Amino acid sequence: MSPKSTTPKRILAVTTSTAAYETVGYRTGLWLGELTHFYDVVTGAGHDVVIASIDGGRVPLDPESLGTLVLKQGGTGQRYADRSFMDLLEDTPSIESLADESFDAVYLTGGHGTMFDFPTSAALAERIRRTDGDGGIVAAVCHGPAGLTEVIGADGRPFLDGRKVTGYSWPEEKLASRADAVPFRLDERLKERGATYTKALRPMASKVVVDDRLITGQNPTSASGVGEAVVKLLAKQDRR
Repeated sequence: MSPKSTTPKRILAVTTSTAAYETVGYRTGLWLGELTHFYDVVTGAGHDVVIASIDGGRVPLDPESLGTLVLKQGGTGQRYADRSFMDLLEDTPSIESLADESFDAVYLTGGHGTMFDFPTSAALAERIRRTDGDGGIVAAVCHGPAGLTEVIGADGRPFLDGRKVTGYSWPEEKLASRADAVPFRLDERLKERGATYTKALRPMASKVVVDDRLITGQNPTSASGVGEAVVKLLAKQDRR
């Protein structure tokens, strides 16, 4: 369990607003566990989380992310049954509407929908630039790193240039039967932007990569680990 923070920080958790793929009939949206697992870790450590989406309003949920998890006690299933928590996803603020607010960290949740609206959101790119420029933490999990691919830093270079990252792998995309549905290969796009991409030895094994104030997780099983890394780094910054 993560230690309680003596100085609570504000964390912005960003979700997709995209509910469907462009070329196939599958529904998509937020992979619920990638929010709940992270949320439970960081709030358990005493931090505050604001949940926002690209367009604002109701957050679409990827039906594949519910499955048998919602039947289990604890974890995502407990959050899915929690009316007060699920109501947080009913009318979220848009990223653009929070432009004047400050956060100590930004966390990009996953779900295939992020591949469609994260890279094209100017407001999200600006939030990432601002958070990084202010010395804050930028974190992402699974398909969430798609939101980092089109960000250009203040120096005119890609935000990812020279950084170490992970994200949903191509073998995992094939196992999910979505290789023909996604608009691009996330692992290749990350490398094209100058990042050093690594993945776990086995598909769906947890992997978290920490590169200074950039924290990325490979897949849904990595969300708790990303949260723990964020809590650890916030505590380290507290002691400075």
